[in-house]
Amino acid sequence: MNIGVLGAGQLGRMLALAGYPLANRFTFLDTTGNPSAGIGEVMIDTDGKHLECFLDKVDLVTYEFEHLPVSLVRAIEERKPVYPGSEAIRVCQNRAEEKALFDRLGIPTPAYRLVDSAEALEAAVRELGAPVVAKSITEGYDGKGQAVIKDPAEAGEAWRAINHPRLIVEAFVDFAREVSIIAVRGRDGEVAFYPMAENVHADGILRYSVAPVPDLDDAVQRTADGYIRALLDELDYVGVLTLELFQTRDGGLMANEMAPRVHNSGHWTLDGAVTSQFENHLRAIQGLPLGDTAARAPTCMVNVIGREADNAAVLAMGDAHLHRYDKGERPGRKLAHINLVAPTHAALLEKVRACAALVPDAPPPRFSFE
Repeated sequence: MNIGVLGAGQLGRMLALAGYPLANRFTFLDTTGNPSAGIGEVMIDTDGKHLECFLDKVDLVTYEFEHLPVSLVRAIEERKPVYPGSEAIRVCQNRAEEKALFDRLGIPTPAYRLVDSAEALEAAVRELGAPVVAKSITEGYDGKGQAVIKDPAEAGEAWRAINHPRLIVEAFVDFAREVSIIAVRGRDGEVAFYPMAENVHADGILRYSVAPVPDLDDAVQRTADGYIRALLDELDYVGVLTLELFQTRDGGLMANEMAPRVHNSGHWTLDGAVTSQFENHLRAIQGLPLGDTAARAPTCMVNVIGREADNAAVLAMGDAHLHRYDKGERPGRKLAHINLVAPTHAALLEKVRACAALVPDAPPPRFSFE
């Protein structure tokens, strides 16, 4: 089967690597002019004239990032199956729509307000209580398009810096840790859940993910499973979905945002789970049985950002797995990730600390369960 992928970055690259053993072929449609997949057939379509040729080549379509024109996805749906569907993209690209969906399904979120002016932003800061985080309603990821406001007097400056006509303003959550749940839903409605991961961010960018979380109560995992299942069913979703959450100090969960695709916090599954998120996404969209999502052993994903790691030293470590994206070095750019696997979480933490010393600019790894 020839699978069409909208986007041609590292997520598409890893989808293709997972799909070749299934005898899949891949055609990527890149609209940026800067593809980096380095695999399969890449069609550059910066002028919008190659869509017909792309569709003639593929049997079905998926995507590796959600910042796509909804009109484009809907037009493709009229010609070829698209998984996940356009409704998932429509909701996930708009933070107001996303929060409304969470509210409708009874999924707790931090208190928030929607604002359309600097004055309204200042009023929201006063109402919610500083500090707050203000985010553009659309676009923005990895910390872009947002600002932390520590005083109502900073609202005007934040409004100008974000430079977007509508913002969502969220109260800060006194959370114990950031976690994520990844699940996959097949064409027949079958759902499989991965163990939750604890995520550590720096400057709005994910740096470490550990799974399974060693001190996570089974009831918390079941709660997260219930939240993401509700989203999957409501959207009639097919493929991998990610839900990022805050775990509060009393053990509760509050949804931050969701992503309708394979996700950075699920890269650990490539070496730490029976079936990776990438293979399961491909199984789901092709109508194949879903694979086992159990963790093989405690695993940590370490992101390599901006500058390459000491790769030889990393590969000299036991049960360390380097996944490079074939990209040039640039500040803030995701170049690779390293998956570390160990028999116990204590042994894993030692390995993560040793590995972090080999990764330029990596912040010290600190997890809530230490």
